[in-house]
Amino acid sequence: MRQKGNKTDAIVQADQVSRSFGSIVALEHVSLSIPSGRIFGLLGPSGSGKTTLIRLAAGALSPDSGTIRVLGQIMPNRETTAHIGYMTQAAALYPDLSLRENLNFFGALYDVPTGELRARIEEITSEVGLFDRLDSQLQTFSGGMRQRASLACALLHRPELLILDEPTVGLDPVLRRSFWQRFRELADQGRTLIVSSHIMDEADRCDELAFLRDGRLLATGSPDALRAQTGCQDLEDAFLALADALTTAPSGERR
Repeated sequence: MRQKGNKTDAIVQADQVSRSFGSIVALEHVSLSIPSGRIFGLLGPSGSGKTTLIRLAAGALSPDSGTIRVLGQIMPNRETTAHIGYMTQAAALYPDLSLRENLNFFGALYDVPTGELRARIEEITSEVGLFDRLDSQLQTFSGGMRQRASLACALLHRPELLILDEPTVGLDPVLRRSFWQRFRELADQGRTLIVSSHIMDEADRCDELAFLRDGRLLATGSPDALRAQTGCQDLEDAFLALADALTTAPSGERR
């Protein structure tokens, strides 16, 4: 369904996107392009606009100005949403239902054919290590298990684009590593992943990054390119250098 052209070859294309909530400016004139088959990281502190940008890409919000295209379609777009897997920061699951019941619900939501759904549920829960807990209620799961359950729901319908909002928050180092190994496997299979994080040591696991602060885009590029741009060896230092440059720039240049 992707349209070809100068701008729509990218799986996600944001053009001068702005979004406010009352007097709070969440995003201001953000433009970026995300190619397919990559892990694209959105890095920045809390309140930088990462979740707002993710919700715009997922079709859960509309921009106040500018456009955001996913798979060549201007969002929000119901048809396109069916090709997106979205793992929210807070697990959007039903704790009083079993994992199987949650997955059946999401399977129906994403129109996974009934004849395929059972096998797909068994396959995806095996991949995330929860097959033996299929009939357990989510309220009996640990925090890490709920994160894995959320990932299973987001992957159930084999989305072309996977959007992950702070997917490793609260995970122990071993589970966090296993999540990133899975993310890399998905990218190697041709999936595109957008991963938001405020953890700088995860940045080097991404193919490309966008640094955000106060709703503004500081820079985009590979981890190595951003280090070279700022002359910093550490990505956190690179982020701080770019943030300082934004703060000291004349007001007319702060875009």
